[in-house]
Amino acid sequence: MARGGQGLARVAVVVRAGAAPLWWFGVMAAGIGVLPPGVTGRRIGVSAGAALFLVAPAVVALVRGKRYAALARGAARAGKYDVLQDRAVTVRNWRRGHRWWLLLAFAVALGSSFALPAAGGMLLAGAGTGLRLKAARLGRREGAWETLLWVRVDWLDRRGGGPAGKAVKGVRATGVAAGDATPGGSRRRTAAPV
Repeated sequence: MARGGQGLARVAVVVRAGAAPLWWFGVMAAGIGVLPPGVTGRRIGVSAGAALFLVAPAVVALVRGKRYAALARGAARAGKYDVLQDRAVTVRNWRRGHRWWLLLAFAVALGSSFALPAAGGMLLAGAGTGLRLKAARLGRREGAWETLLWVRVDWLDRRGGGPAGKAVKGVRATGVAAGDATPGGSRRRTAAPV
């Protein structure tokens, strides 16, 4: 990077990157998993899955909430020579880094259907929903403060995740027009104002 600038990835984009794959793998696993009757029977499996689907988003959305809030409060202004990573690159890095974990989670969710039909898939879908809720919560904070939060790329873990991990010593802030993602990490629909 020129003159000491750092590569920065959006915190909300990193958080949100796993939401869609977890949701879709969960929906597929639940759809396929409802076919076998399982040890407990479909009714019990689907009831347990529904409970997991309600609990998982709350748990995932609240995990490390205080850490994210503390990092946001201590955000330093991004430097002139910092390089803002595109949303697509951040998402691709996270998904490539986690692809085997996602496939393993899908396989476990399918396998669990022989005991509790559909429950594992509904848990995965709930986890994906929780990540989306966590990103939306970050987005509300960004919108209220009119700042976007960024983390140094070299402080993310080797799989492109962990925007609030131990290696992250702080986050940077820019105005809401920076980058190609809106507060909360979703794709910007129109070009940002110059």
